[in-house]
Formats: sequence, C-alpha cells, structure tokens
Amino acid sequence: MIRAAAHGRHPPVDGGWERQPPWRADVFGIVTFTGHAVLCVPQAWSDEALQALAPDGFGGAADPRVIVALAGADGFIDSLDTIFAAPGMLGTPAAPALDARPDLAGHPRARRAAGLRDDVRTYGLPGRDDAVVTLGRGIGGLPELSFELAESARGRGLGGELLCSARTLVGPDDVLIASVSPGNVASTRAVLAAGFAPVAGVQLFRPARR
Repeated sequence: MIRAAAHGRHPPVDGGWERQPPWRADVFGIVTFTGHAVLCVPQAWSDEALQALAPDGFGGAADPRVIVALAGADGFIDSLDTIFAAPGMLGTPAAPALDARPDLAGHPRARRAAGLRDDVRTYGLPGRDDAVVTLGRGIGGLPELSFELAESARGRGLGGELLCSARTLVGPDDVLIASVSPGNVASTRAVLAAGFAPVAGVQLFRPARR
C-alpha cells in the first residue's frame, strides 16, 4: 500500500481500518494514510479486540492509547513518524557518491537500523566518518534508509545531497522510503530536497519479551 501511495494510488478515505500481516516477526506497526489506517499486528490480536480500540482512519489509530494497548506498558514504542517516499534513480548522482562502509556498522544509527530492519548495509563518504547512511529492508518490506550527520557536517545541505545519492542504490522501478519525525525539521528538509514526498504516517512497536 505504501508503494501504491508513492505512485499516487491511495487507500479510500473512508475512516476505516484494516489489518495486514507484519513485515517482520518482531516488529509491528500502525500505518496511517489520509482517512485510512492499517494495523500490522500479530494474529494474537483478534479483529474484535482491535475494533474495541477504535483505531479509525480519521485519527483514532494514532491515539496514544491504541499503541500503548498493543505494545503493553513495558513494550518498545517508537516515535510517530512521517513516511517519505521517492523512486530509485539510475546513473551517477551529481551529489557526493556514497561508498559502502561496513566499518560504520557500529555507529548508533546503524545499530538502531539493524534492530528494526533486515539486510542493513552502511554507506558513507570516502575518508570521512562524519556521515552515515543505512539501507535495509524496512516497513512493508520496502527499501528503507536512515541517515545521520555529525554536528560539524550539518547546515550545509549535505544531508539532501547524500539522500540524492542514496536513491541510486535502488532501481528506478523500486520505491525508497525514509521515516522522519515531524519535529525533526532538519531531516524533513533534507528528504524534501532529495525529491522525497510524504505518503503516510507510521508508529512502530514491539511488545516486551516474556
């Protein structure tokens, strides 16, 4: 559905909700579109139990009480993010090219990505450790990136340039996504500058392991 929305085919604005299977065995989420919600939750939650939470597509699914009920008091609840999407690109970007940087796999941003996504790879700039980009299989099984710049590298448009380069890491027929907190204005500006567009909202969660 995220892929379809990225191509302009959005779910119905009906205020409803539906369930889809989780894309990863240990990561679940609520994905919200305009007037429609998708709950990617385990089968342990029945449709009746989900309906009792009133997760409607007009904001009910984003009610904090819904995610707390699903994750439990001791579960992991991620920030409420906007999903931005852009098609992949062919060719060599005008922006700085990214190099594979497995040596950056220990970066906090890369470790976080590995806990939420599969097949995570790390990229950066040659001879520099002030920028890291991760690419893995994330929300909905789609290619998902994350990035971080050291403070010394911020404020000069480098984030947007790196994300333009990241678009060449996937094929032109694929969709690349990035999840950004609405309050993270700097990252929001970077993804917009790189040609990404908002398509949905998402909040990930993971119940505490017993």
